[in-house]
Amino acid sequence: MPQLNMLSEMQLDALAEVFNVGAGRAASSISEIVGDEVKLSVPAIEVKQSAEISPGILSLNDGRFGTVRQDFSGPFDAAAMLLFSEDNALEIVRDMMGSQMSLDDLAEFEQEAMCELGNIILNACLSAMADMLGISLNSSLPCYTVASCDEILDQIAASAVQDYILLLNITLTSARRQSQGHLILLLSSASLTNLIRHIDHFLSEI
Repeated sequence: MPQLNMLSEMQLDALAEVFNVGAGRAASSISEIVGDEVKLSVPAIEVKQSAEISPGILSLNDGRFGTVRQDFSGPFDAAAMLLFSEDNALEIVRDMMGSQMSLDDLAEFEQEAMCELGNIILNACLSAMADMLGISLNSSLPCYTVASCDEILDQIAASAVQDYILLLNITLTSARRQSQGHLILLLSSASLTNLIRHIDHFLSEI
């Protein structure tokens, strides 16, 4: 089992850089959808053991969260979860729909729009990682749910083979609003080890 201190600052910086490249790609796609400039940044990345995850570490309150999940497979496997508060999720859907509908009316479009948003962000970030590392990753279809903090933690705890998480804070900024979210990658010990190996190979060739 890898030790968390195996990830050096250089390795974490490389991960942060690649996720920001992916965030930039996603922002361009989202900007086209909403017809306005959208900026997406990943200001921080951390590696944690799944067993130590708590509401405080995830910066989650007692509200409900829109959660998009996709599974990725390849040289390493990962389950990716994108989280926004439910209110933020509906505001983002309103921007994507380009309408003046009420939040209540928008709720019926929430699942489809958030799956599209999650698919754009998660695939952009993971494809940027694949490009950087010179690997191929396959993805499942996105799945959207609205869940409480406890339910999200239960989902993470239920992923028994996934001992680690990469936790990325996300800031989505448009002319209308700024939304804070989280991108969580659940990784097994073997997958984290393989990811570190590929990062080290990338860094050795710079």
